[in-house]
Amino acid sequence: MNIGEAAEQSGLPAKTIRYYEDINLIKPLRDSNGYRAFRETELHKLRFLARARALGFTIEDCRTLLALYEDETRASADVKQVANEHLAKIEAKIADLNAMRQTLSHLVNACAGDDRPDCPILAGLGRITPQS
Repeated sequence: MNIGEAAEQSGLPAKTIRYYEDINLIKPLRDSNGYRAFRETELHKLRFLARARALGFTIEDCRTLLALYEDETRASADVKQVANEHLAKIEAKIADLNAMRQTLSHLVNACAGDDRPDCPILAGLGRITPQS
């Protein structure tokens, strides 16, 4: 199948598929005319990558997961380690978002939202130092 069909069946844009090929995540065959020829194995990898990226795995995580997927001698502990590390990052982001929500909620609740020029939100933003 061509790249358009692979894009439709995998749910990925053709541009993303070309990028995955450029960074050697997939290696479709080439027809005699030079066009990409996707087999079921590449389509499966594209679907795998689409699901992994939808879960927020990085490209490098995806590279690792694909290598583990293709390695029939893999230990599931290795896969679990990659997933656990990613889960810890997600949990840290959720904690950061909860802290942001709490701070912003406090600022919004402190603001009267009337015609007066004083605004606790602006005053609070002036005091908060962004964390890197």
